[in-house]
Amino acid sequence: MASLRDLQSLGGLVYSTDHGRMCPACSKPQAQCVCKQIKPVPTGDGIVRVSRETKGRGGKAVTLVKGVLVDSDQLEQLGKQLKTACGTGGTVKDGVIEVQGDHVEKVMAELQKLGHKVKRAGG
Repeated sequence: MASLRDLQSLGGLVYSTDHGRMCPACSKPQAQCVCKQIKPVPTGDGIVRVSRETKGRGGKAVTLVKGVLVDSDQLEQLGKQLKTACGTGGTVKDGVIEVQGDHVEKVMAELQKLGHKVKRAGG
C-alpha cells in the first residue's frame, strides 16, 4: 500500500477505507477536519458600500451591502438587523448582504447608527 505522502503528491487523499471521507485541504478525516475551524479574516479598506441592483433579478430591486469587515456569524446577524429595520426579506451570500427592495437610504442610516463608515456605491 502507498504511503500517505505518496497519495498527497498525487493530488490528495479523498477516501480511506480506514477513516472514510478525507478533507482534501488538511488530509484529515472529515470528522477531525481543522479547515472549518479556521475562519478567514475579511480584508478591505473599512468602508461599507451600499448599492442598488436590478440586473438578473427580473427587474426587481435589491439593496447590496459590501465591505463589512466582520466574520460570517456577525455578518448573518447584521443582515438580520438590516432586514428587520427595512421590514423585508433578504439573504447573506459570499460576504454580501442582500436586502429585498430599494432600501439604500434606510440601510445607510442603520449602518451609520451602528458605527460603520458608509458610502453609496453605483448610480
